[in-house]
Amino acid sequence: MKTALICGISGQDGSYLAKFLLEKGYKVFGTSRDAQISSFSNLLYLGIKNSVTVLSMASTDFHSVLQTVLKIQPDEIYNLAGQSSVALSFDQPVETMVSISIGTIHLLEAIRFVNLPVRFYNASSSECFGNTGGVAASEETLFQPRSPYAVAKSGAHWAVANYRDAYNMFACNGILFNHESCLRPERFVTRKIIKAVHRIATGSRGKLHLGNISIARDWGWAPDYVGAMWKMLQQDIPDDYVIATGETHTLEDFVAEAFSIAGLDWHDHVVTDSSLLRASEIMVSRADPTKAADRLQWKALHKMSDVVRLMLQEENRNLGR
Repeated sequence: MKTALICGISGQDGSYLAKFLLEKGYKVFGTSRDAQISSFSNLLYLGIKNSVTVLSMASTDFHSVLQTVLKIQPDEIYNLAGQSSVALSFDQPVETMVSISIGTIHLLEAIRFVNLPVRFYNASSSECFGNTGGVAASEETLFQPRSPYAVAKSGAHWAVANYRDAYNMFACNGILFNHESCLRPERFVTRKIIKAVHRIATGSRGKLHLGNISIARDWGWAPDYVGAMWKMLQQDIPDDYVIATGETHTLEDFVAEAFSIAGLDWHDHVVTDSSLLRASEIMVSRADPTKAADRLQWKALHKMSDVVRLMLQEENRNLGR
């Protein structure tokens, strides 16, 4: 039985990854800043809270990180911790930088210190690419980060690459493009849209306020993407991979699809709100996931329209409960 440590297990990706690894027969440990008071609502939602062991760990405290790694001595570590919102990073740039970049370096140093054959996955981000002018980004595309979140993720990405080369460490970056589910907090625009559509479809007269709906993203289904994380750590040689559907759609497309499924015309219910515009925005995000398909034998099972449908179905079930 392999042992996995998931840093940031309470989030969307951490919870789905925990479920995936349990089904693979792993013994799963997860960390949170304060496991004593955290609700772990996503683990409860997925019905796996009692199947994992949760521990308190402060990723910004090296002693805390080292103690955790020494105690568990995992075969695999998945680093999904840190401030996860691009929008929030403009309000909290220092917290974002410290929790992501410094937290990642502490994990890498702990692995180096214990000198065990640990395989390490780091959650990199498509935000690192910045504005590519509409060109599909691959693993060779230069980073041009346009937010504090992207700057922090870029620093963590290159730290992983450096430790891999300098210390012969099995360390991989998953450069994930947008991936959604019902476990997203409402501060993420996709969940905000889904909840608003449900409210309006069930009688609410309120409007959905959005910023720039011309932005275009590659949206996938989060439960698909955790399988790619695991596959990276099963390879013979560590490497970095772009994980995406390979299809790009505008936010307007996402909105129109959601209202259409509910039998509504989105034009009647959406208001453009200038207060929601970001200080620096990536207009078009495109991905080239060819390497993942060729080497990992991984492809996204769900595309944007599937994601919208699945999120709406789950929203309906949740409120039905």
